[in-house]
Amino acid sequence: MISEQELDKYRMDGTLLRVIRDADIGNDVKGYLVAWDEKSVLIRKANRKVVQLSREYTFQPFEMERPRN
Repeated sequence: MISEQELDKYRMDGTLLRVIRDADIGNDVKGYLVAWDEKSVLIRKANRKVVQLSREYTFQPFEMERPRN
């Protein structure tokens, strides 16, 4: 699970994130961190829609290469 410090840094820096949900790259979510609680995060996508995702997923800056599974 991603730490509070990492989440706060991503939000404060306005980092564009990639949320990796499974092995299929088509299921990744790209957006900016808006808020979070103990179990979930809110990500604002480019189309301004907000999605709620589990904190159990993998979060990384979008410019980093996606790990191969």
